[in-house]
Amino acid sequence: MPDFNAKKSSFLLSRLLIVCGLVGFLFIAVGVGLADQPRVVLADAVVCERISNFRPVNPAVVFSVSQGEVFCFSAFDPVYEKTAVFHNWYKNDKLIFSIRLVLSVPKWSSFSRVQMRDADKGPWRVEIRDETNNILKTLRFSISD
Repeated sequence: MPDFNAKKSSFLLSRLLIVCGLVGFLFIAVGVGLADQPRVVLADAVVCERISNFRPVNPAVVFSVSQGEVFCFSAFDPVYEKTAVFHNWYKNDKLIFSIRLVLSVPKWSSFSRVQMRDADKGPWRVEIRDETNNILKTLRFSISD
């Protein structure tokens, strides 16, 4: 009988090691790439005439300089952890200014704006970037008479 018990114990031990190995592999496989997960998901982004009740009003791609200012609205859902994004405003491919916006969990909306003058007519863009400088979205628009 001792021979049978030894074989049974050996068999059970090998099965237990296999199960533990598989479970460990699953945890490793699930954990791989967690650092690559985004901290935020950009749900909506537009350039608009103004913000009212934390929502964009009259999104467009052409704005009159007489309006005086233009807004970039961005909404993030979900926000997995407190983080920052950047609205980088460009005129004719020249960076005019950049603003850092801090986002909080679980979702967040933010906006930035630029005041317009006659000298600001022409093509513009806003790049929305994350903390690691990845472009989340590029919004193109123009300022005209």
